Amino acid sequence: MSNHASSVNHLSAPPQRPALFSPLGTFLLVVGMVIVFFMSQLLGMYIAGRLWLPAGNQLSIGNLFFLGSSDGTVVSASIIISCALITALILLVVHLKGGRVKEYLALAPFSWKVFVGMFGLLLLFMVGSQALTYWLAKSPSLFVDPLYDSVSSVWLLVLAMVIVAPIYEELVFRGILWSAIAEQFSSSSALGKSGAIIASLVTSLIFATIHLQYGLYEISTIVILALIFCYARVKSGSLLLPIVLHIINNGIAMGQYLLYGA
Repeated sequence: MSNHASSVNHLSAPPQRPALFSPLGTFLLVVGMVIVFFMSQLLGMYIAGRLWLPAGNQLSIGNLFFLGSSDGTVVSASIIISCALITALILLVVHLKGGRVKEYLALAPFSWKVFVGMFGLLLLFMVGSQALTYWLAKSPSLFVDPLYDSVSSVWLLVLAMVIVAPIYEELVFRGILWSAIAEQFSSSSALGKSGAIIASLVTSLIFATIHLQYGLYEISTIVILALIFCYARVKSGSLLLPIVLHIINNGIAMGQYLLYGA
């Protein structure tokens, strides 16, 4: 079977298996994962602030969060801590629900032919977005400035923002949440296609709105970027491809910042 035919099947004919979550369970999962997403960041910030901020053990919680949010070392460490917490929670939830982690989260190899096509689509988006950003005189990476200036090692910041953040963000949004929403419509091939579309729209909108450090323009571009990641998941049948594309996107953005913005 050709790669194209295989990718069509991923979209129109998802595996016929009982849904892991009920409709109510899916709603609660979405709400719960968004809450957990923020709570894990706060917990990560709290732990990292206590460990790495000067006199961190003596700071009030308010001051700890205020100072830690602009400290590159603390933010980087908090991202790594959040990733560990959220990854463990997702694996636990899928396991307790009786699901197969690799299958449910689509942790499967992907075709290099599909990768090339999706990488080309990502590059087109990035070029168009960069041109529009330049034309509108936007500076979406300004929030990185205090982090870069205060981080103990720039490679720690690169590790956290380029590698670690994409992994756990994809596990949440194109992983467990996408699967839980899409499976609600998997009783037939037609509904399966609708499920993929609905799951992509819902998770992309949520993914964009959680990026509180950005303005409306940047959030709108993140919606499009998230839809590209969702399409990559559908096209490849694998969550690993969105993770790779997300890392590439963040890596190019970080590279541009280090070359021209730092």
